[in-house]
Amino acid sequence: MKHLTSIGVALIALSIAAVPSHGHEKHDHQSYSAGEPGDPSKPSRTVEVEMKEMEFTPFRIEVKRGEQIRFVIRNAGTEDHEFLLATTEENLKHAEVMKKHPHMEHDDPNGVRVAPKKSAEIVWKFTKTGTFEYSCLIPDHRDYGMTGRVIVK
Repeated sequence: MKHLTSIGVALIALSIAAVPSHGHEKHDHQSYSAGEPGDPSKPSRTVEVEMKEMEFTPFRIEVKRGEQIRFVIRNAGTEDHEFLLATTEENLKHAEVMKKHPHMEHDDPNGVRVAPKKSAEIVWKFTKTGTFEYSCLIPDHRDYGMTGRVIVK
């Protein structure tokens, strides 16, 4: 009986350890609304995006369907900011989760959190036409206008 109790305790401990922390949910590549992660070894056009207190520059970016973009994202502000590429609807939904968990870890290829005076890169292939959004989902930043648009033709 003592052996069965030890096994039960071990199984409970393993199941608790397997519970993921609050982070950005990982997606299957086909589930990204704005396309798919790009291949850094293939040619791409570079677009520089600057973030600062409550704005992105440029606000609007046009790309062709099938085009791969290397986003160089620079935080020129004084606080952390995010760049998350998705549909407006997805970003609004995600923003609500961020209000509950403002320090989520970012591990998706379509988003990154950048500290002040730092930069990061995202390589993205736009496989679908439409209008997509990049926004900062740190609580209140999006509400203050920290969004931008990608128009894919």
